[in-house]
Amino acid sequence: MATPILRERRFLAADEFDRVRRTHYPAIRDLSPAEVGDLRRQIRDMRDKARDTTRRQRREMRGKQEARGARPAGDHTGTSIKAELFAGALKRLNRIATRHRAAESQAEIAQRALRLKQADTSRHHPGAGRTADGGMSPVPSRAPTVAADPREVGRVSQFVRDAQAQRDSR
Repeated sequence: MATPILRERRFLAADEFDRVRRTHYPAIRDLSPAEVGDLRRQIRDMRDKARDTTRRQRREMRGKQEARGARPAGDHTGTSIKAELFAGALKRLNRIATRHRAAESQAEIAQRALRLKQADTSRHHPGAGRTADGGMSPVPSRAPTVAADPREVGRVSQFVRDAQAQRDSR
């Protein structure tokens, strides 16, 4: 469950709240990968300190450890809530750090693919074969150009013979 920022402000000191506030939505987008790493380290240290303090206070309450202060701890809810708040902030930072790593690895993969593509000089596709280039080459038709009426076939041949005879006589 999400913790309201007002609750975070109530349980955290000013410098702790400032660091945790930077892990919430609009501010976390503006963090560079280096800033995310630094903030993760700081918040992890604060979480560990709050966790250890909570454990110590629990032991004092049960009487298994001597009190560190004048009297044993009577309640550990404040420090346990602090540890939870820091754990949530750390979770958000880990998620954004994973996104940064994924983006970097994607960029590296894309750059490597581009280098391989630019280095490859072989032809990737076979030749196109016959193309239209300067125009299509004519393919002669085998179909007859004139349809002759079968009844006039003999007459036509007689007409052709007569035309040839006239030409030859000249």
